[in-house]
Amino acid sequence: MHQIINSLLETDLYKFSMGQAIYHQFSDYKTTWTFKCRNEDVFFTPEMVEEIKRQIGLYCTLRFAEDELDYLNSIKWIKGSYVDFLRLWEPRYEDFVIGTDDRCGLTIQTRGTWLNTSFYEIPTLAIVNEVYFRMAYDYSKLFESFKVRLKDKIDMLASGQLCIGSFSEFGIRRRLSAQAQELAVTSLRDSKLGSSVFAGTSNVYLARKLGLKAVGTMAHEWIMCVGQGNHKHNPAYSNWFALNAWVNEYGVLNGTALTDTITTECFLRDFRLTFATLFSGVRHDSGDPIAWGERMLRHYEDLGIDPASKTLLFSDSLDFKRASEIYHHFLGRCKVAFGIGTYIANDTDARPLNIVMKTTLCNGMDVAKISDVPGKGMCRNQDYVDYLQRCIDWRMNHAETN
Repeated sequence: MHQIINSLLETDLYKFSMGQAIYHQFSDYKTTWTFKCRNEDVFFTPEMVEEIKRQIGLYCTLRFAEDELDYLNSIKWIKGSYVDFLRLWEPRYEDFVIGTDDRCGLTIQTRGTWLNTSFYEIPTLAIVNEVYFRMAYDYSKLFESFKVRLKDKIDMLASGQLCIGSFSEFGIRRRLSAQAQELAVTSLRDSKLGSSVFAGTSNVYLARKLGLKAVGTMAHEWIMCVGQGNHKHNPAYSNWFALNAWVNEYGVLNGTALTDTITTECFLRDFRLTFATLFSGVRHDSGDPIAWGERMLRHYEDLGIDPASKTLLFSDSLDFKRASEIYHHFLGRCKVAFGIGTYIANDTDARPLNIVMKTTLCNGMDVAKISDVPGKGMCRNQDYVDYLQRCIDWRMNHAETN
């Protein structure tokens, strides 16, 4: 099989956002990441596992080219010191442990500095997806169904049947293939989409190649590791530690806050006037999007902030129909944007993989995510999850709101 990842830019932009802040503030942190396939009926054959190993080995031979570093340096919030670090940085195959001892036939774990292991998540998931769909199916037939469905969804926007305002493509980790993602992003860039606006892609490589805006800020790993990686911290204050470190790095730049790492209600205890003013908006990734959006607008109003000046970014398992419903619900009340992944990058006649790569240890200690819905977390130690939940519950029931 051809090499799947051909540039170290081929990852989500927020890996560079977080990477720079990790480099400047948490370069000594160490993390363990664990792969999980949530599909009950998916099995990776030994041949697939060997190809995944080979592809990850090829990825680990890549280095940043000078023109790629020049591109990163042109992004307003990326600093020269971080670009100089990336000039020296390289993935290490030795950080990967890949095996077959799991129900799905594939285990992957990465261990090392957070600077390294954070970068491995997206390329690993992209490799696993493409290997699986090329080896488990007749890929040419899947790709044909992908093209038909892509045309149909573009037609829905172009005809005015649906309007979703501003949206970006977030699909690299669950894409059918690099070929499919590039086709989708190119087609959206080149199509007239009625009143909808294609704003860009999270894939930095494609953004550079196709002259689009690269989009993205932070992920759950940031709040989990910053908030829970220091063993002296009360994990119920994870959001405060993470937001404060982000502001120290970026000030008012590059600011969309993720709300659901340890529940949105706990997040709002820390998202008070200063943070709510400095961050340009918030991102939804679990729970009912309408209820969440209404809660966020009330929160801004309670703080005396005009919600119309802020952006609600929705990114949880969206398609164009659901995005249209959300867009029209909040139209005129605030800025609305969407990050849409699998529906754009892997919509075929086959069911997409539900695979993740999550931080499970930071500095030798368990970390966990407790989102607004069950099932999106991943922690190997239930005792730690129970401890984290008790910390959150105590804070919500006893601590001051300001």
